[in-house]
Amino acid sequence: MKDPVRRIHLRDAVLVAIVTLATWVVCGYFNVTEMLRRLTAPYERYQFDELPTVLLVLGLGLTWFATRRYREARREIARRKSAESQLAHALADNRRLAQQYVELQESERKALARELHDELGQYLNVIKLDAVGIRDDLRVTQPAAHQRASTIVENCNHIHGAITTLMRELRPTGLDELGLAGALEHYVETWRARLPEISLELSMTGDFGSLPESITVTLYRLVQEALTNVAKHASASRVTIHLDRTGGAEADKVEVAIADDGVGTAVGLPTRGLGLIGMRERVMALRGRLTFTSSPGQGFELSAQIPVAPAAGAAP
Repeated sequence: MKDPVRRIHLRDAVLVAIVTLATWVVCGYFNVTEMLRRLTAPYERYQFDELPTVLLVLGLGLTWFATRRYREARREIARRKSAESQLAHALADNRRLAQQYVELQESERKALARELHDELGQYLNVIKLDAVGIRDDLRVTQPAAHQRASTIVENCNHIHGAITTLMRELRPTGLDELGLAGALEHYVETWRARLPEISLELSMTGDFGSLPESITVTLYRLVQEALTNVAKHASASRVTIHLDRTGGAEADKVEVAIADDGVGTAVGLPTRGLGLIGMRERVMALRGRLTFTSSPGQGFELSAQIPVAPAAGAAP
């Protein structure tokens, strides 16, 4: 960066020197000073013969003024570069903290889902089994007690269904066992059963098995939020979901594109709720970019680009 600037300064200095030398040659050839002296002789009372000295002082003063402005400009540029460097470090710290927050949040959700399954779910099954035993034993002898036991069984089934739904929200089903591709296929298949009138197309290109967990969960959440918005707002008949992992070790990234042919919206983000705002924060925490394209009657498209973090020990 310094070498081009120095070349420019050197070029300007050479140009000034050439112009000065050329002026000296021309003035010496045409005797400009004597010519000016003859022209200004009738106006001696105005002291025109002192004009060269005045111009010399003016030139020196302008040179001093330009030098001071140049030094102040350099100091200002240095201050701005320092401020930009500090802002860049602060932005990097904020992104790192946001990513750590997302990872901590997912870890807590995973632990909570495990506790719900291992503790509450197991005890609920025991209560249900006891209620089923009581119901079967009292089927004929005590109809009232049999009815109450049946009610307990129904309530256990309802609570078990609510816990299962909550665990799916806390931790994507099958993400740890099936991987991202299998979990997304299972999730999309679930939505096909819920929305039979909508054509859902899922395609994935590249290797998604070696992605960090933070990126894997973010991609799953993006698809989850997009399909939820489609069901709530889009009134669409076709939805396409495409994930692509491209690039090599130097430019490894994941691209996501989710589009529908629904009613669209003039302002994509605010009218779709806070979910996509949260998704944008997740993507930005991973140094990615999330964009929305929509217009009334032209559908809604969500696209994201997330760089894959380099391996541990790699140069930043």
